[in-house]
Amino acid sequence: MKYIKRLIDKSLLDWKASARRKPLLLRGARQVGKSSAVRELGKKFDYFLEINFDKKAHQAAKPLFEKSLSPQQICEELSLMFDVRIIPGRTLLFLDEIQSCIPAISSLRYFYEDFPEMHVIAAGSLLEFALEELPSFGVGRVRSLFLYPFSFEEYLRAMDLDTLAGALQKASPEKPLFDGVHQKLVQHLIYFILIGGMPEVVATYVKTRSLLECQSVLDDLMLSLLDDFSKYKSRVPTARLREVFSSVIDQTGGKFIYSKADSNSNLQQIKESMSLLELAGIIYPVTYTSANGIPLGATVNTKFRKYLIYDTGILQRFLRLDVSQILLGEGIIQINKGALAELFVGLELLKAAPSSNPTQLYYWLREKRGSEAEVDYVIQYDQEAIPLEVKSGTKGSMQSMYQFFIGKKIPVWHSHLVGKFRNVAPTENLSPLCDCKSWASRE
Repeated sequence: MKYIKRLIDKSLLDWKASARRKPLLLRGARQVGKSSAVRELGKKFDYFLEINFDKKAHQAAKPLFEKSLSPQQICEELSLMFDVRIIPGRTLLFLDEIQSCIPAISSLRYFYEDFPEMHVIAAGSLLEFALEELPSFGVGRVRSLFLYPFSFEEYLRAMDLDTLAGALQKASPEKPLFDGVHQKLVQHLIYFILIGGMPEVVATYVKTRSLLECQSVLDDLMLSLLDDFSKYKSRVPTARLREVFSSVIDQTGGKFIYSKADSNSNLQQIKESMSLLELAGIIYPVTYTSANGIPLGATVNTKFRKYLIYDTGILQRFLRLDVSQILLGEGIIQINKGALAELFVGLELLKAAPSSNPTQLYYWLREKRGSEAEVDYVIQYDQEAIPLEVKSGTKGSMQSMYQFFIGKKIPVWHSHLVGKFRNVAPTENLSPLCDCKSWASRE
């Protein structure tokens, strides 16, 4: 399958050229394109050696790391074993599924200390579980980059719509898109939300332009995802993980209530399940913040959390939405009325952050009994907390946002920001989406 360019490609090239390079960990959920991105980078080298510790053919490499050999010795043995020249500066060594060889993870620090001229990248679908057990193995000695499913911009460029993607990036509330361009982007946005950003699904749509084919690929990914639960850990039964995951889907867009997850489980099992799903990169927390100061994380209450599943396409397949009804009916209005629009905005905020510095998501609700005021997301912009509210239409008083401004006693911002960010949901007015990257990078 032809490689589709990703935004992280530039970060990988920058790492390749850096004089102060460290061994690199590429982190992210399963099947989001980590291995493909590294293989594409490998084409920039004279030689490329990929060791996949889950493959039987590569099992012989494990003892090299288990014997605590020096990095130079390891590379010499690997070169002989797989008949690939390993030359510092000319060879990229890729250690895939590295969680299956814990000593290999530990060896990365020695590559930095004793063999820094060697280009080494490691990745793994369950890497976060191994790192949790080795919390200090690479402090200051290993660099991490984080990869997510395709963003809307990446999808547009995959569809050879670079000009349209460029127009979106240049647009602003002061210089909005022309109606015709806006409507074209909205139509593409509907399709993107329905198929999601998983690389295999995007590649299928680029090649076939068939939503039916994409649904079939999504079904395969769903089964693979559920099958993977058995690999996570023995502390929580696979059935329990499935039940909790299903509950996250059902509760998307609202505060997660543990009692709805599984009435037959104890609270500790549910929390453990949530922790494992989060480590796997399948769900992301959105934590309540009072937003009384910067940084937003200084005023959080972890008892109040929402959770986002990692892809809109996966969500719509689990919910078994009627795609034809959405496409033939009210389209974007129907998407807005459900959880998909809010999920899309949250995921775009995550994807817009620098790949080396993942952002945390926050939301706000009014701490008053009987109050229903809630702002979907709060982000940091410069030294201010900015509320983002996802609306189901272009009309409405946006009372929650007004309550936020009043509660924070910021009348100046109250007068001009409500107008500037009124249609912050890209599903209504795509123009402000271009600011997501700058907002997230400043957090």
